[in-house]
Amino acid sequence: MTSTPNTPSNGDDSPQDPLAEMLKNLMGGQGMGDIDPAELAKAAGLPNDPALLQQMFSQVQAMMSSSSEGPVNWQLAHENARRVAAAGSDPSVTSAQSRAIDEALRLAELWLDPVTDLQATGLIGRAWSRAEWVEATLGTWKRLTEPVANSIANALSDALTQQLPEEMKSMMGGASSMLQNMGGAIFGMQLGQAIGALSAEVVSSTDIGVPLADLEMALLPGNVAKFGEGLSVPGNDIRLYLAVREAAHARLFVQVPWLRGHLLGAIEAYARGIHIDMGRIEDLARDLDPSNPEGIQEALSQGVFTPERTPAQSAALEKLETALALVEGWVDELTAAATEKMLPSAAALRETVRRRRATGGPAEHAFSSLVGLELRPRRLREAAALWAALKEERGIAGRDAIWHHPDLLPTAEDLDDPKGFTERRRLAEASDSEVDDALQKLLNGGYDTPSDSSDPGAGPEAGDAPEGDSHEGGTENGSGEAKA
Repeated sequence: MTSTPNTPSNGDDSPQDPLAEMLKNLMGGQGMGDIDPAELAKAAGLPNDPALLQQMFSQVQAMMSSSSEGPVNWQLAHENARRVAAAGSDPSVTSAQSRAIDEALRLAELWLDPVTDLQATGLIGRAWSRAEWVEATLGTWKRLTEPVANSIANALSDALTQQLPEEMKSMMGGASSMLQNMGGAIFGMQLGQAIGALSAEVVSSTDIGVPLADLEMALLPGNVAKFGEGLSVPGNDIRLYLAVREAAHARLFVQVPWLRGHLLGAIEAYARGIHIDMGRIEDLARDLDPSNPEGIQEALSQGVFTPERTPAQSAALEKLETALALVEGWVDELTAAATEKMLPSAAALRETVRRRRATGGPAEHAFSSLVGLELRPRRLREAAALWAALKEERGIAGRDAIWHHPDLLPTAEDLDDPKGFTERRRLAEASDSEVDDALQKLLNGGYDTPSDSSDPGAGPEAGDAPEGDSHEGGTENGSGEAKA
């Protein structure tokens, strides 16, 4: 990866610069001369643009030779995400599109008022391009992926170091940080590629069920139009339906302040426990063939994680999946209630969105393969059924009151049996009440009060023997004999 990928040698089989020589050794002495820039661009998902490739290689070389704040090169991730987002058609949002999105989100707020006890947010509706979505969400992506990203970058650096010949290791000396930067650059580019590809699929700021942009309510008009292709549904209906979903998400995350941290914390807890298969990383570094870009892409797209989970990891995954399902189920139920009498196509759009969220798009699959993190609500339908049952039983206010505190949230067991939620909650509350009463009695000294001797049911105090039953040297057994 030099600034001149096809630079010939000097005639003595030595490359023209130290970076190329190092890469030649890393790649088993094969050198970099066989790389076809067009094939490399194709494998990286970039357009076949020699000038763009030259710029990218120059940036990568500069990144690897400079220090970074951590193992992952987030600047390179940011730049690559922006580049991929702009690789397709990503025109700036027009004033007409902004006006249409703003009107749709305002109307969505009015439709939601009668179906939820949570108040409107007062947020201004935004219309974003894909590049604007990248800018608004990259900080949250960094927070969500940093635990596993740092581990992968360090593992790549270690694997690359192990691949160096012994004589090369001694020559590197203080320049070993260059290899660490290389690992961070490799993963940064891959992560930026995944986030940039996601920008072409999402239709709103909360489309994946997570508040990636805090205190924002936005749609991506270009992606909304793409979403509607082939549905035979009027474009205005699609925009309004997706606007109601976005407004419902925003209302939930704004009016339930603890929820964003709860959800992001569950994702971080799961990400911290992801197991990295060092063997696969070492195999990847050892088997890289610079003349086969398709093979490199295929190896990286397979991920580096083992499917086995520890008990703690399984518990974190269950908590995450339940939280995602509860959010998406609530939004799904509210959107259906708000649009069923307003949009003739509401039922069809609801099913389309459900299937789309359950399966995920190509970019979402690529992202989950890269960082081992899936953000799909697998139990969306069960969660929607739970919220519907709670509305029928408790009304709108009673249903939405469950969001008042995280301890009130339904569990995975409640998703299995929505109708049994109230009874299980009643039993749990009764059990807690008994514990509280017992604790209060203990604090008040109630357990130290002697039993009332006039109570015919009261037994003797502990340690008191009934009269006539005490014998020196022992206690009578059942036959009247003394027992030692």
